[in-house]
Amino acid sequence: QFPFGRRLPCDIYWHGVSFHDNNIFSGQVNKFPGMMETVRKITLSRAMRTMRDLFPLEYNFYPRSWILPEELSLFVDEVRLMKDSDPSWKPTFIVKPDGGCQGDGIYLIKDPNDTRLTGSTQSRPAVVQEYICKPLLVDKLKFDIRLYVLLKSLEPLEIYIAKDGLSRFCTEPYQEPSLKNLHQVFMHLTNYSLNIHSGNFIHSDSVNTGSKRTFSSILCRLSSKGADVKKLWSDIISLVIKTIIALTPELKVYYQSDIPAGKPGPTCFQILGFDILLTKNLKPMLLEVNANPSMRIEHEQELSPGVFENVPSPVDEEVKVAVIRDTLRLVDPQKKKRKDSLVTVPPKHPWPGVHEHPALQEVSPWQGVDEMSSEVPPKPTPSVILCCRCQSLKQAPEAREELPDAPKSPEAALPSLCLKQVFPKYAKQFSHLRLVDKVAALFIRFLGVKGTTKLGPTGFRTFIRNCKLSNSNFSMAAVDILYIDITRRWNSMGIDKESGMCLQAFVEAFFRLAQKKYKTLPLHEQVSSLIELCEKRLAAVHGKRLLCGCG
Repeated sequence: QFPFGRRLPCDIYWHGVSFHDNNIFSGQVNKFPGMMETVRKITLSRAMRTMRDLFPLEYNFYPRSWILPEELSLFVDEVRLMKDSDPSWKPTFIVKPDGGCQGDGIYLIKDPNDTRLTGSTQSRPAVVQEYICKPLLVDKLKFDIRLYVLLKSLEPLEIYIAKDGLSRFCTEPYQEPSLKNLHQVFMHLTNYSLNIHSGNFIHSDSVNTGSKRTFSSILCRLSSKGADVKKLWSDIISLVIKTIIALTPELKVYYQSDIPAGKPGPTCFQILGFDILLTKNLKPMLLEVNANPSMRIEHEQELSPGVFENVPSPVDEEVKVAVIRDTLRLVDPQKKKRKDSLVTVPPKHPWPGVHEHPALQEVSPWQGVDEMSSEVPPKPTPSVILCCRCQSLKQAPEAREELPDAPKSPEAALPSLCLKQVFPKYAKQFSHLRLVDKVAALFIRFLGVKGTTKLGPTGFRTFIRNCKLSNSNFSMAAVDILYIDITRRWNSMGIDKESGMCLQAFVEAFFRLAQKKYKTLPLHEQVSSLIELCEKRLAAVHGKRLLCGCG
């Protein structure tokens, strides 16, 4: 550990909280610049809303959300309209402070007007979401899933998902929200940091019981009852890829600001914690994304009043050690050098648990979960031992094949990777969703000054001029008014007081331009058409400059 930094270069830097070191010029860092800001509840909700506007059916896995205090009146009005159109609708809403964590400040309401009673929204911005009233229950308890996702690279995009995760349980039997039980946090909130203080919390040495279990143990249980766990895994993969696609535009803006192109700098990777809730009909819903998921593998136990000791947690150890170990294996800078000199025999069985959804039409990387029960692990094959308890694949000693005179790999003694690539493996099925990525590329192109995240008025005018978007019906004066109108509103909403147009404001302006130019098309086609037009005209400008340079 180097609490005050380190001068000598390293292969891998592992920062505790966020990317914060401007003196790293090589190697790899385990944090992306701007990740903490990008996954905050308000920023995430805005990104998901933008994607839902473009692709309503593709992004229906995130609860309907409103941002407080700026959208309080909109929230009240929309709920009233929905109730008027469907009198039988009796919703519950959950309010989450923007910067909150570990369940801090979260509360449930029935009436939208109750948000005003807290008196805290002006000083503490929050997101209010429609509460999922019919979650899947196990042992009559509500639970959520913490899945670990490795974002190995931003450009090109490379995503891995851990094949096991944690299931975190409430500690009181679930009942649908009512005015009587709205304040019972141990019934409604799955946060481990809250439920650990409940008298009903159970620390267990088994991954199949207790208040924290492996996700694979839940899959085994569901499979034994006839649930289609392969389709469930497929839906989860789709949710993860679509969420990362929604986040990458903002991340790219932060990345070019901290690590400008053409200057020496590190590459980045990051482990994210995806919190997912399963509905009664096994539909995965995204709750939030955590930039710094806890990697603790022990819990505190009180030996006597005021005296605590750290006790190992078998469930945490089983899942988290594998995630850290395999992340380091995937980013190992020496791996590529060894690859050419080593001959390795891959395991004959890949990882379990996913079905090929219509969107995922390749050979499945997960196999065999539906053949397992939660009680009895399946019979090991000659080449692989499949442990139902942890869903990990371990090569049997008799199955290790070695070629004569082949150099032995340092990884030969390690288990198979628990992290499996889902992107670019399934890139073709999701490439049509990456429209905002292309808008962000235009935004970055016209930023002008390296190291900034805001587009000035001159940069916006240059964008309009180079893409030839102004005409007799849309003069440069109208361009300036559009810039001022959108920028002023977005800057009044954010905590960042730097002047200029942020990416989200630019996206809104771009959408307006697209709607103005292609009035009869659906929004995603409008945006796609304008992107294509801009790229074509910018390519022509670039070609003329090259020609002039040659001349």
